[in-house]
Parts: sequence; structure tokens; C-alpha cells
Amino acid sequence: MISTLQPDKMGSYAPEDVTFLLRDIGNVFLEMDNEKREQLIQSGTHYSEMLPIEKQPSDTYMNLFYKTLDAYAERIAIAVGVVAEQIIESRGLDNLILVSLARAGTPIGILIKRYISMRYRVNVPHYSISILRGRGFDETAILFILTQHPLGCLQFIDGWTGKGAITNELIQSCQKFNAQYQGQLNANLAVLADPGHCAAIYGTREDFLIPSACLNSTVSGLVSRTVLNRQFMDANDFHGAKYYKELEDLDVSNLYIERIVTCFEQVQSTIMQQLQKQDESPITWEGMKSVQNIQRDFCIDNIHFIKPGVGETTRVLLRRLPWKILINPRYMDELQHILFLAQEKHIVIEEYSNMSYACCGLIKEI
Repeated sequence: MISTLQPDKMGSYAPEDVTFLLRDIGNVFLEMDNEKREQLIQSGTHYSEMLPIEKQPSDTYMNLFYKTLDAYAERIAIAVGVVAEQIIESRGLDNLILVSLARAGTPIGILIKRYISMRYRVNVPHYSISILRGRGFDETAILFILTQHPLGCLQFIDGWTGKGAITNELIQSCQKFNAQYQGQLNANLAVLADPGHCAAIYGTREDFLIPSACLNSTVSGLVSRTVLNRQFMDANDFHGAKYYKELEDLDVSNLYIERIVTCFEQVQSTIMQQLQKQDESPITWEGMKSVQNIQRDFCIDNIHFIKPGVGETTRVLLRRLPWKILINPRYMDELQHILFLAQEKHIVIEEYSNMSYACCGLIKEI
């Protein structure tokens, strides 16, 4: 299990915060508008073969992001601490390697690394790798990590769960990798919010807004969605991504990290209280039951058109062609950015309470 390939340097984060295990494909033009991408995705092209156009967010929307960040910084800091403590409890610190799933997992991985550094004075290695629905994780990246850290105990990290597609993908990828390389990868995923009830380690099962879901690359180290397009990528190379240098003036990636890190000290006692209350509630895939209700109630053929949870609904509004947005009335006060984006795009908003999520984005069938 030796990997001699080297990844490209990319991203606007400090190198000590994260190493992206990606190939820079900045020389290839893959961006398409949402309409064109949606047509291709729905006619069978894999979403990872092209990229959405990353538009500059409006001032109004950026103000909403800052407001949300202020409102949720402590809540995020608590969830980060709760997750970090559980990771240490289950994996120990000696050979711990944090592996975040690009790109939503990257800022979360950095926050967990910073928390461990603050509380335990240990500098844990942190990598960010690509995982794609239907294609699994980037094996080249995993081999690279295990070459660098032969005794490494890998902990996979993401931002949140939706209906659990990535959780499933990770389980299958680990099983396949372990069988092929006699590996010991543990597929237990750690997330801040687990409204899908499908992650082994979570900060909360409440479906709440993680502000990094509000933006695209400008809160993820200026790195694009990850890409796997065999037309110009080598089969044994790292998955690819672009570094959007032209968006440097709009980049809030490090501001986001620093804002939450400043809360770690003051929420320490709350983290400990949360950990004592954190029940050993099993993985029930509760979210999937909600998705099946929605599929039935709205006569939707393809389950991939249902994107539950605050994070996924935000992505639908930013990157896909939404048909309608379902809002759980209980959470109405927490969903200003969803309401803002939906109104801006003239998308129908419908109240729907038969789900474990705060909201759900439904994609338009073309």
C-alpha cells in the first residue's frame, strides 16, 4: 500500500489546518448553468463530471450569512466540541488522523482539529478527500494517507447528514477498500448535525443551520466541488477540484473558522454537560422514513430529487433547479436564508410537518 503521487497545493486555508488531497484541474472549463447541468444529470451524466457556476452572493445574502454566523457560532462550537470529545473517546489521540469529506466536511474538520489542539495540546493531522455518490471515496487519497501514516487511525468527518447517501457511500467504500488492501478502515462517520439519524458520532440530531452550508467555495477554502471526469483525468490519480483564486476578495473561509474558535473556551462546560446527556440512541435512519413520506405525498418517482435538511435544501437553492421547498412550521424562525433564497428565485414554499427535518428541497423534474 505505497502511494508516491503527490497532491497539488490548493485552498485558502493555512497549510497547518488542512491538506487537500486533490488534483488541481483549473485549466479545464467544466462550469455550466444550473438548467444545463440539471438536464445532463437527469439524462444520466454523473454530477461529478461538471461544475456549477459559482456566482457572487448579493450583499443582502452576505449580511444574512454574517448574522447567521453570529447567531449560531456558539451552537457550532458546542457541536464541534461534542464531536471532538467523542472521536477521542472512540479512537484515542495517539494515531488519530482526521479525514474530512470535501467540501462540506473541510471547515468542520479544521474546527475539530483546532478544538483538539486547544484542549489537548495535540496537533492531529487533517486531510480533505473527495467522496462522490455512486463512485465512492478517492482510493488514491486514502493510500496516500496510509503511506504517510502507516499506523493511522482514520476518522471520517462531514458537515451534516441528509438522507444518508454519503454515509452509505462511505460504508461501501470502506468495505471495498478493506477487502482489497486488507485494511482496517472504520466507516463510522462524525458529523455536526445528524437529522438523518444515520451517523455514529454527532454533535446534535437537531436539523439546524451550519452557516458554512450557506455559501459555496467562499467558505470552503475557495475549492470547488470535487470532480471525477475520466475524459481528462487519469484513473489512478487523485480526484480533481478547482481553486477559485478570482474569488479571493470574497473569501470568508478563515473568518468563519476564527469566529467559531473564539467560542471554544466559553462553551467548555456546556460541551461537558451535552456529553453527559448525549444518549446512546441507535442509528435508525429516521430521516429515510421522512423521505419516503415525502416521496409518497408528492408523487416523486426518483428519490434523488428529494434533498432533506437545512444543508441540502440550501444546496438545492444554490446549485440545482428547485421545484418547491418544504418548510416544517416548527422551524420557521430559523430558516431566514432558505426563505430569502426561495423568494429570490420565485420558488414555491409549502408548509409540511410530516418529517424529522426543518426543511426539504425538491428538485424539478425536467
